Formats: sequence, C-alpha cells, structure tokens
Amino acid sequence: MQHPLYQKATYLKSVPTLALCPEDSGYEVAFAGRSNAGKSSALNVITSQKSLARTSKTPGRTQMINFFECDAEHRLVDLPGYGYAKVNVNVKRAWEAGLSEYIEKRQCLRGMILLMDCRMPPTDIDIVMLDWTASLELPVHVLLTKSDKLKKGPAKAALLALQKTLKEQYPHASAQLFSSLKREGLDQVWKKLDGWMEYERPVKEKPTAQKPAENAETSAKG
Repeated sequence: MQHPLYQKATYLKSVPTLALCPEDSGYEVAFAGRSNAGKSSALNVITSQKSLARTSKTPGRTQMINFFECDAEHRLVDLPGYGYAKVNVNVKRAWEAGLSEYIEKRQCLRGMILLMDCRMPPTDIDIVMLDWTASLELPVHVLLTKSDKLKKGPAKAALLALQKTLKEQYPHASAQLFSSLKREGLDQVWKKLDGWMEYERPVKEKPTAQKPAENAETSAKG
C-alpha cells in the first residue's frame, strides 16, 4: 500500500535557520515530537521508504530542519526532536531558535503532525507544542505511535482520553492511533495530509466492460 504523492518524497536539504529554507511557496506539513516518539519511523512508513528519514537507537539525532520534496509544490518537513537530545547546550539553543522561527513565520506551512508515544500521557513539552500551535492557529494532527505495544482496549482508551482533552482545550487538533511496525493508521494520516496539501489522489479508472463475444456455434444454430 503506497500513496501516489508521498512515495515520491526525496531528500531536498537540511537547514538550521528559516533564512536557509527552500522558497516559501507551495504546501508543507511538518513532523514534530519527542526524540523517542518514533518520528523517523513514521515518516519512512508514510512515504513507503525504508530510510528516507534517519532512524537510530540514539534519540535526538535529527538536529536540523530536514526537507523532503514530493513534487515541485509539496514537501514534508522533519523537525528537530525535542526534550531528549543529549547535545551541547549552545547547539540545542541554536536549533530551538531556528525551529521557533520556522513554525512561526513559514507561510507555506499548512499543518503539523505531532507524534506522541501512546503508552504515555502527553508530556509537559507536548502540551507546550499544543498551546503554541493553538496560538498560531496552526492545525495539528496527533499520531499516538507504537500502538502495537498496547492491547486494543488500552490503546483505544488512550486515544479516547486524548481526544477528550483535544476537544475541550485544543479544538485545532485531532488524533489517531498509529503503528509504524504494523503499518496501521496509514490511510487515515494520508487523508489528513491530503487535506492540508490540497491534494486529490488520482481515481483509478475502472476497466471498461466488454461485451462477451458471441458464441459462433449458437449463432449458427439460431
């Protein structure tokens, strides 16, 4: 199962600041979340590629704003993971400043996919991200990742609890369960991306019905 647009994603560039970003036109959706929330794995599954985004057992490897081009008008953006990375304090402050400027000033940014581990309640910094995007009126769709690590009952309960919080406090946000390992929730997140990207998936043409060939023997008897 692949998406006709996102499967074409290719690495474009990595930048530390807004000034070095690609031209501010077209449509972009950014992916954000804690460094151990499975962001790179989700990006790879959504694009049907094994290593588009780097995956590592060491959280916090993504320290730049990474752009992936799907076509001339559509891009996916992998933002620096937050809240975990073990790096030099000055480096961390610099990339957080670049991240803030990108989210607040990028005109072609149409929405954010925010990844949270479904086994844990939203962290303080997740709430900060929801508050921040609400103040900017930036739509957010939360992927509760690693849903395969929970049984269906607890996973559903985690989703319902988050949806209740979003409905009451963050109406700009929606949520779903997602598993990169089992590729569950793909079509739902594709539809969300399509809406933000104003992209319509090509409709597969149905094969033209053909008249069955006349049976020559029957015709002869007729």
